[in-house]
Amino acid sequence: MADSRRLPVVETFHSLQGEGHHAGRSAFFIRLAGCTVGCPWCDTKHSWPAQGHPEQPINALADAAQMAAEAGASFVVITGGEPLHHDLQPLTQALDARCGLPLHLETSGVDPLSGRFDWITLSPKRHRPPRQELLQACHELKVVVHGPQDISFAAAMACKCEDDTERLLQPGWESSIGEALAVEHVRQHAQWRLSLQSHKWLGIR
Repeated sequence: MADSRRLPVVETFHSLQGEGHHAGRSAFFIRLAGCTVGCPWCDTKHSWPAQGHPEQPINALADAAQMAAEAGASFVVITGGEPLHHDLQPLTQALDARCGLPLHLETSGVDPLSGRFDWITLSPKRHRPPRQELLQACHELKVVVHGPQDISFAAAMACKCEDDTERLLQPGWESSIGEALAVEHVRQHAQWRLSLQSHKWLGIR
């Protein structure tokens, strides 16, 4: 059994949240290794293997988050990979005890929820639909759009979320079709918002 007091980490960094509801805010990112979802457009495919990335003690991650908080980070983002491949309860407990910042999760929702979070961003995938519990627990539904099927999928996922869940469509990077579809759908549906990957436009992490 894996030691939940240590986790495989691809990288940690202090930057700005580039997309979604909290875009533009100062954040500390913890990118965990390991993902079996396998999205062909993924821009962090180096995070897919859980092996080959150093395992770090969760207390060290909490210390790094505290340093980021002192440097201006307003929240912590746990991402991946697919972070819920791991038991996140020990990590969120350590972060709560050490840095006290709000904790955000970015997940595809294919695994059971673990840990305590102030904000959950669910980015579901058509080829690996999310668990119902994540659809009901998420604060933000963010669907990446490359084609018409993604618009239909987004609508189907939104029907399973709570009424107050933020609904966002995000064009696939350099997908002109996805951009046109997302913009037109948001223009015609007031409950949806457009999400752009501003960090890529800015050239920051």
